[in-house]
Amino acid sequence: MSALVLLGGKGREAYSQDLRDRVLRALERGERPTAIADRFEVSRGWVYQVRNRLTQTGGRSSLQIGGHRRSRLAGMEPTLRAWLKETGDLTLAELCTRLAAHGIAINVPALWHQLNTWQLTS
Repeated sequence: MSALVLLGGKGREAYSQDLRDRVLRALERGERPTAIADRFEVSRGWVYQVRNRLTQTGGRSSLQIGGHRRSRLAGMEPTLRAWLKETGDLTLAELCTRLAAHGIAINVPALWHQLNTWQLTS
């Protein structure tokens, strides 16, 4: 019994560059996206995505999946450290309220995670 491998789509691995190149060559030969999708067992929408990426940006490869995202609290680290130094008994909910007053919306678990990353939890 063979395992079914799901590729493409949100949260999954990118299709191989070889497959992208074969799809693009088929498009360059004038083949229809539906026929290409059937032949390579991919969705017609993915064929259009590959074609649109080439025509709009000139890119033949997939976009990076995932990567580093800067914390929305990165610029507030000194302020948070000062608040915690001044008043050591602030709750996470109180910190969230103070941050909201500065225009930063964050929930308690996300705040705890960032404080833990900065080693400000006990």
